[in-house]
Amino acid sequence: MQIIKIILSVIFIIDCIALTVVVLMQEGKQQGLGAIAGAAETYWGKNKGRSMEGGLVKATTIMGTLFFVISVALNMLG
Repeated sequence: MQIIKIILSVIFIIDCIALTVVVLMQEGKQQGLGAIAGAAETYWGKNKGRSMEGGLVKATTIMGTLFFVISVALNMLG
């Protein structure tokens, strides 16, 4: 069991660092003056899920879920 705990701890640390980096890479949710002019309905606004920003949001969700699951597992093993 000690080996599993060490492996999960290493994965947990890597996930924490990666999650911090991905969150810091994301842009703010403020639309600024573009929302006033209607720029939110452009091609870029409609296809944001396929862009790098959309990928960062998906990565944040996956890594956040992994963070939660590993933290619960480490707590049960502890």
